[in-house]
Amino acid sequence: MEKPDRIFAGYVFDLDGTVYLGEALLPGAQGTIEALRHAGARVVFLSNNPLKTREHYAAKLTRLGLPTSPDEVINSSWVLARWLAEEASGATLFVIGERPLKEELITAGFRLSEAADEIDFVVASFDRTFGYHKLQVAFDAIRAGARFVATNADRYCPVPGGGLPDAGAVIGAVEGCTGQPVEVVVGKPSPITVRAILSRLALPAEACLMTGDRLETDVRMGNRAGMATAVVLTGVTSLEQLDASDVRPDYVLRQIDALLPAGKA
Repeated sequence: MEKPDRIFAGYVFDLDGTVYLGEALLPGAQGTIEALRHAGARVVFLSNNPLKTREHYAAKLTRLGLPTSPDEVINSSWVLARWLAEEASGATLFVIGERPLKEELITAGFRLSEAADEIDFVVASFDRTFGYHKLQVAFDAIRAGARFVATNADRYCPVPGGGLPDAGAVIGAVEGCTGQPVEVVVGKPSPITVRAILSRLALPAEACLMTGDRLETDVRMGNRAGMATAVVLTGVTSLEQLDASDVRPDYVLRQIDALLPAGKA
């Protein structure tokens, strides 16, 4: 399989299925990322999952053996708060989402409400507490003129033994009853996430390598942005899926340590 022949200035790593699986680092992850950091490369970790904060992800990586600060983590809830602050600072939101997302938005200065005539934005997200009441509030708010945005559009979140319906299911329910397509999705493969990544790395896209286990989000985003891209076969993508897809990475890796050029391991 083709692998990189050089060290890039910046690396973007998806988390689940790429760096770790559950509560364990995947083979080669620790040594690879330590070697890249030692070589002077800038590293950020990226997740579409809004159920945890950047602090949580940083603490988990540190606990698993990869010392990481929250500033080295980008997730869809942080990207949404950043985008909304630029788009409509101080707006009133109705959030179909769980507590970490709501707290992120409150901390960023937004007010949350369930009163349709007060709501400027309906936010759809991964929400395991989603029910008819939330759908009704979203329906009323959008009919009253609220804008409709989302953290991410993943259809499901992989978990051991299967998957959980993700934000894509919530988006579908709201679109289905309102007839209003979601206006903006900030999570990968959105260029909004790309801008957040490049701002954090302080590098041009062509100096960076995006590595993940999903073709439709990780690789598609990197390709569109002008980054080099690598898919690892330790998560959701198989060789059969790769062969059938029109999304083509630059590199196909059996596991993450194949990122290191010969002599750098």
